[in-house]
Amino acid sequence: MLVGIVGKPSSGKSTFLNAACRTAAKIGAYPFTTIEPNPGTAFVRIDCVCKEFGVQDNPNNSVCREGTRFVPVDMLDVAGLVPDAHTGRGRGNQFLDELRRADAFIHVVDASGSLDAEGRDVEPGSWDPRKDVEFLEREIAMWIVQIIQRDWRRISRRAETERLNISSLLAEKLSGLNIEEKTIRAALQESKLKTKPTSWSDSDLYSFAQVLRGHAKPMVIAANKVDRPQASAHLEKLQQLSGYQIIPCSAASEFALRTLGEKGVIEYQPGDSCFKILQSEALSETEKQQLERLQQEILNQYGSTGVQRVVNTIVFDVLHLIPVYPVEDIGKLCDHDGNVLPDVYLVPQGTTTKQLAYKIHTDLGETFIHALDARTKKRLSESYELQANDVIRIVAAAATH
Repeated sequence: MLVGIVGKPSSGKSTFLNAACRTAAKIGAYPFTTIEPNPGTAFVRIDCVCKEFGVQDNPNNSVCREGTRFVPVDMLDVAGLVPDAHTGRGRGNQFLDELRRADAFIHVVDASGSLDAEGRDVEPGSWDPRKDVEFLEREIAMWIVQIIQRDWRRISRRAETERLNISSLLAEKLSGLNIEEKTIRAALQESKLKTKPTSWSDSDLYSFAQVLRGHAKPMVIAANKVDRPQASAHLEKLQQLSGYQIIPCSAASEFALRTLGEKGVIEYQPGDSCFKILQSEALSETEKQQLERLQQEILNQYGSTGVQRVVNTIVFDVLHLIPVYPVEDIGKLCDHDGNVLPDVYLVPQGTTTKQLAYKIHTDLGETFIHALDARTKKRLSESYELQANDVIRIVAAAATH
């Protein structure tokens, strides 16, 4: 799974990446600070099942802190997008090509209205950030349209003359975007286009591309820079947009809190609504005042800095993934090395036990026999659909997990 961080220049994408992933991506108060894509690993926050089972876990692929589990998610911050990027403006073509593998997008928007369409400074509050949402939607849709149009005449005629499903032909054409045929079928059905593809106009293709983006590359809006005075009114405007999850966010505040937390100056868990100062002597009076302001104006008002909420929302509410824990011993809840609750996998809702077996290792899937539920000790068939926080053992002829 890969989540792309998108937005116009200087909106705070790299700061968001640095805050969510603790990376060191270059940031600056000028457009196109980011030129090469910056990868990072963020973490979704969940309640670990270790407390329910009353065990002390020792994870391999994630981190558990006093019953709170942090599970890794790959992210990619790319160069800022400007209007008409699909025609090559700015670094548009490179930007879009780098996002082919993304399963979803986090659109970082400057909620303070301090940047124009190109990412240049303007009078704070003078720019309507809703325009940013509109233009980015258009650029991504036009990107998809251009890929389809490169061979559309042949594809549409072939669908009609050979009586082939247009969805399968489009799936072949869009395979580089990591879009499945079932997703294309859903978008075609929702678009309600005419039966004959050869009769589809450019407007029809654009409407289809908009719907397809929503299905194939869903998006969450991170309304960034809510720590600035001008953001409040614009946040209300953004929240009036339909079809989006709008989350108030201060990436700069999150970055500051995580930095102080790692230094041991404060006690802070990503996503918390408060922090505790541990080393008061390490802070100047100005820094203490800044932290107090952050607590009052960000954490108290919004419940968090929003960064962790954005990551959790994109994974659980938008991509509809669930956590499951495979183990080899359902009595001790451990693997063959004795590690308790060693791994947690994020899988799509509806994933079966056999599909999980394949995800762990191809041999497990091919020699799958059944699975066992650690809670009930009942045998689970290969068609059993996993539920959130299931702890299971895969029984296979090759091995067990």
